[in-house]
Amino acid sequence: MGRGLINKYIWIIDTVQRYGRISRSELSRLWEESDVADGEPLARRTFYNYREGIADVFNVEIGCDTSTYEYFIKSTGEQADKMRNMLLDTASMTGMLSDAGSVADRIVLEDVPSSRTNLPVMMQALKQNRRVQFTYHPYTRVNPTPGVVIEPYFVRLFKQLWYVVGYNVKDRKIKTYSLDRMADAVIRSEEFSMPEGFDAAGFFHDNFGIMTSRGVAKDVVLRANANHAKYLRALPLHHSQRETAIHDDYSLFSYHLYLTFDFIKELLSMGSSITVVKPPELKAQLLDELRKTLGNY
Repeated sequence: MGRGLINKYIWIIDTVQRYGRISRSELSRLWEESDVADGEPLARRTFYNYREGIADVFNVEIGCDTSTYEYFIKSTGEQADKMRNMLLDTASMTGMLSDAGSVADRIVLEDVPSSRTNLPVMMQALKQNRRVQFTYHPYTRVNPTPGVVIEPYFVRLFKQLWYVVGYNVKDRKIKTYSLDRMADAVIRSEEFSMPEGFDAAGFFHDNFGIMTSRGVAKDVVLRANANHAKYLRALPLHHSQRETAIHDDYSLFSYHLYLTFDFIKELLSMGSSITVVKPPELKAQLLDELRKTLGNY
């Protein structure tokens, strides 16, 4: 399948999604004004073929309201919609970068650890509900641990790194592993069953990052200066974020989550832009880390 056809699929999805509901005549008009049309109209048969291709490639179904003859994107659930949007963003970005040509040296990308080798293994294991074996070399240990066997429950992307959460057969507990720290990952023949009622989307519901806690989730209030408040509005720290007060020089944001070290590190990275209003134990943890940091200088 050529990149040109993929770009046409993406254009149709983006347009229908942006308008919410759109007639075929309006879609055809916008199509003829776009760069993907190549001077060709969007014929009825062509559009129907594209709808089928979009469903096959992106698992996106474009529905039709027969009472108004308007087209719309059918929702398949919050998690599936997130995955769809991420896939579309990736495909769209890949196309733009591939077409960069003469300006390629003026596009600066961030270097991140690759998971191209291990992510397909995990995805296949998820589909087949089979155990995975690998050698693991965490940053905190000198020597790697060979022969780790897990039952993979789900994968998660956090700060440009892929992780797998699964049941460690030897330790008999659920653990999280970074895919870029794995080697020799293979799918074993043993099958497993997912725990009844296990909710992958809810596993990190009250957590920030990939660390979990056995404690109690806390109500957190942060005070952010006016400039940093704009960043928090654009990119919320957590799904529980609520802006509870807005002033000329600061805003208050509330959260409900566990006080994991991932969250503490994130707050430390914001420096003087934020202040913890509550709870007291979070203030104490931040002060302890700041004292340790000052001790290095």
